[in-house]
Amino acid sequence: MAQLRQDHQEFKKLNTAIVIIGSEKAEQFKTYWQKENFPFIGIPDPEHRIQKLYGQEVKPLSLGRLPAQMLLDKSGTLHYVHYGNSMRDIPLNKEILNLIKS
Repeated sequence: MAQLRQDHQEFKKLNTAIVIIGSEKAEQFKTYWQKENFPFIGIPDPEHRIQKLYGQEVKPLSLGRLPAQMLLDKSGTLHYVHYGNSMRDIPLNKEILNLIKS
């Protein structure tokens, strides 16, 4: 999320909202979100309903959900998805921004 924060203004210039879906319970998620002062939307999903809709995987040995990044348009059509194999397996902002531009 720190990576997304760095280029948040670039995403805004492209009329792109960043939405983070978290696995924590609502109160824990809210506390973390406020502490970090993230400039984008965060949604707690402790029962993993949203995450399951988009096929985000769980790997118990990795301590939970694997990262997933997706681009959806305003109608909900999925245009890009990247399912990470670890928390380090996340596309660079530059790659995502170029996808949005194209």
